[in-house]
Amino acid sequence: MTRDEIFEKVQEVLVDALGVDDDEVTPDAKLTTDLGAESIDFLDISFKLEQEFGFKIAQGELFPDGAAQNPEFVQDGKITDKGLAEMKAKMPHADFSDFEKDPQLAKVGQVFTVDVLVNFVERKLNQTANA
Repeated sequence: MTRDEIFEKVQEVLVDALGVDDDEVTPDAKLTTDLGAESIDFLDISFKLEQEFGFKIAQGELFPDGAAQNPEFVQDGKITDKGLAEMKAKMPHADFSDFEKDPQLAKVGQVFTVDVLVNFVERKLNQTANA
């Protein structure tokens, strides 16, 4: 499956899950601020991606979970260096370069773009093919 084909399927999933128009679902669109996704939507997106692509997504594999409650990872409303390192290790599909400049916990959702979902799916499909 090509990256363009993956993008088209991810786009369909997001249109269905978030009720947005397909022209809004661009590679750079942020799931939260641009497409209006809320925390409950992330569960729906994960489920729909599993259905669409035929693989399982472990809890916390696509979107972080529980990190905000760990004092080693979050202090004074900001992600610590240790927390950022943990997020990068758990989510190699995400680009944290902009977030690193101002790692406020409230802004972590902005890391999740459509392109990050495409990267994730591409990695999962490659892992499945190579297993």
